[in-house]
Amino acid sequence: MNDKTKKIVLASMLGALTFIATIIIRVPMPVVGYINLGDCIVLLCGWVLGPVYGGLAAGLGSAIADLSAGWVSYAPVTFAIKWLMAVAAYYLGVKLAKSKNSFGLKLLSAIVAELIMIGGYLAFESILYGFGSAAVNIPLNAVQGCLGLIAGLVIMKAYTKFIAPILK
Repeated sequence: MNDKTKKIVLASMLGALTFIATIIIRVPMPVVGYINLGDCIVLLCGWVLGPVYGGLAAGLGSAIADLSAGWVSYAPVTFAIKWLMAVAAYYLGVKLAKSKNSFGLKLLSAIVAELIMIGGYLAFESILYGFGSAAVNIPLNAVQGCLGLIAGLVIMKAYTKFIAPILK
């Protein structure tokens, strides 16, 4: 199997995993939206697949989750935010790293990506509901970000150890 085919297959699988992680556990937020575990796979998409395939997998998996949960107006914004998160994860966590296993840069990239998520939804929800109402979700988006960051780093460690060698 050539590299492009491997990337397409892996992107499809990670897009599906992003959907599953986003939709399977949803904790409603006070104003609008829900906390989920999809961010850990969004980060993995960026770290493993890069900005194009990883961004598409992260964005599509998350946007389809929004569509299936009834958050149709959020789907395009979610696509953009999750794509940007995967791009940030790649450029800060992989491209700048001397080693693909650089924990410090992966941690930094995850923090930046989660800040993109928090800021992106704050901006969008401020337009829809006003800043005060949107700001209520900041702490809960931060909780989601922290969960995604921790789980993403753990999953990346497992991916590097067990799955990456098989794909070579």
